[in-house]
Amino acid sequence: MIRGWLAAIVLGMVCGLLAWHATIGAMPRALMALAVRRVASAGGINRMTHAPIVTAKSRAIVRPSPDLLYSSCPYDVGVGPVLIDVLPIDAPYWSLSVFDTLTNTAFVRNNQQTKGQPLRVALIRKGQVVPKGYYPVMPAGTRGVALIRVLIDRNAPIDAIERARRQSNCRVAN
Repeated sequence: MIRGWLAAIVLGMVCGLLAWHATIGAMPRALMALAVRRVASAGGINRMTHAPIVTAKSRAIVRPSPDLLYSSCPYDVGVGPVLIDVLPIDAPYWSLSVFDTLTNTAFVRNNQQTKGQPLRVALIRKGQVVPKGYYPVMPAGTRGVALIRVLIDRNAPIDAIERARRQSNCRVAN
């Protein structure tokens, strides 16, 4: 009788460990798929959308900072290289981050690293050609999100920052 209970306990533990392992393995892909869908609903895949200034009701991004302006590009490199162009923004700080299918950070650059120069990034898969003048980034998987964050001073006018930010774009290479 004890053997029967012991076998059931061991079987239950093995099933629990397998379920835990499967959940941990699937969760990043599921979360990124949800994020891509949610962000793409504002403007589509391989297109940059520029969110309005954050308010208490903003929730497209979980707990967005009221001190940041956000622009996002849900991408799919399965249809071809995705080109991201970010012009310099006269703000205290701005950055471009690219997150891959597994929610890992595939690329990050900020205004201190670009030193006032435009940032031109090509998201590619193996075998795709990088257009001249673009920095190649090969994220894991085919889908993810590129995110521009711009630090603002809410006590200062943001018109010039907003105009510069809205010139950033992403698109599939021709």
